[in-house]
Amino acid sequence: MEKIWIAGIAATLALGACTNNADLNRAAVGGAGLGVAAALTNNDVGTAVALGAAGGALCDDVVPELCPR
Repeated sequence: MEKIWIAGIAATLALGACTNNADLNRAAVGGAGLGVAAALTNNDVGTAVALGAAGGALCDDVVPELCPR
């Protein structure tokens, strides 16, 4: 059951990456990546998704040379 839930989260966030908004793309990829990693290591998925999404969205504001617009 947990694997289905994880796949659903990853698929939903991956769909968010199909937009023209660079911040939303990075947020979706960051949230999906950390969410899956947290689930595989039996950590708190919700917190990991929130942190990954925030990190992805703010990446170009904090470190512009790593995350171009």
